[in-house]
Amino acid sequence: MSEIRYAERLKNMQGNVIREILKLTQQPDIISFAGGLPSPDSFPVLVLAEIAREVILDKRDILQYGTTEGYLPLREFIAGWVKGIGIEATTEEVVITSGSQQGIDLIAKAMIDKGDTAVVESPTYLAAIQILKTYQANFAVAHGDHEGVSVDELEATIARENPKIAYLVPTFQNPTGITLSLERRKAVGALLAHHNTVLVEDDPYGRLSFTDEVLPAIKAYDSSQRVVYLGSFSKLVSPGLRLGFAVGEPSLLRKMVIGKQGADVHTNNLAQAMVYEFCRRGHLEPHIQSIRTQYGHKLKVMQDCLKDLPADIKWTSPTGGLFIWGELPQGMDAGQLLVAAIKEKVAFIPGESFYVEGGHKHTMRLNFSNATPDNIREGMRRLKVALQNYR
Repeated sequence: MSEIRYAERLKNMQGNVIREILKLTQQPDIISFAGGLPSPDSFPVLVLAEIAREVILDKRDILQYGTTEGYLPLREFIAGWVKGIGIEATTEEVVITSGSQQGIDLIAKAMIDKGDTAVVESPTYLAAIQILKTYQANFAVAHGDHEGVSVDELEATIARENPKIAYLVPTFQNPTGITLSLERRKAVGALLAHHNTVLVEDDPYGRLSFTDEVLPAIKAYDSSQRVVYLGSFSKLVSPGLRLGFAVGEPSLLRKMVIGKQGADVHTNNLAQAMVYEFCRRGHLEPHIQSIRTQYGHKLKVMQDCLKDLPADIKWTSPTGGLFIWGELPQGMDAGQLLVAAIKEKVAFIPGESFYVEGGHKHTMRLNFSNATPDNIREGMRRLKVALQNYR
């Protein structure tokens, strides 16, 4: 079909680069550090199978249509669960989504008109960029350092651009793995009271801390009710269940619900009931601890392997999550390095696509959660060969 027949909002839009690269990594002999995939070994298969059977047999109405806001018992559980990160919420302030990524889409659908401004970190989550581009937003960026986004720059950018939305991934950020410090969280929460901007706090990784520290959410310091907190069970239970949630001010959630009604009516009822039972029966916290131990070990294995790579590559030092971020020496192109890496049967994600302003071709993202420790060691050996061949 001629390009002229497509909607303007999708003209010149490209597919998600991660999804495209993942197509190349389906070959069984390629070791992939590309996707943000949880380990299949972490999925609680037997427990979920038992729960699914019981739910279907005992609660047959779960196979019927449900409310768009979500399964009430799960919403009640989440309202209590988020108290652990400092968020005080009622059930009416919780909406279930089809993954936290749908939460980004529903907020953008509710708030962004063509030409409206959204502020994002530089770099930031690729799918958020893609969603906001679909709604034809303009972008402004705020930079950061090893403690996360610069609060001064974020506030200056908000004051200058008057954006409708600011979007942050404050904990074990995708793509860098960096965590916003406690003091900066408090400062971001406070500054929102002085601006007419909604902050989207995207937190799919926050519970995956490899230390004993779990920081409060920015929303814990949200006296002005301008933060929408997005959470997910994708990295904690199963991404295939496609289950996330939004916590926010009821009038904004209502707009999101209206948008969701036209998108999918409601999130999968069976998945909601399964996750609720998983949580109600006390499986969630022990399971999270198991994942933390597993992923913490994999991170250490990858960090040990990084010591064998050239010393002029800079790496972040995450304490949780799924990712390590690398900066090659200026002048190197991670896209060209990926070509060399694929020849050695190893893959990663070049970093350029995580920047709305473009450039930064010398950056790259590695995922450590999906590969086994032995595959991490072998994959990093292959990456070392690719670097030698590239140079």
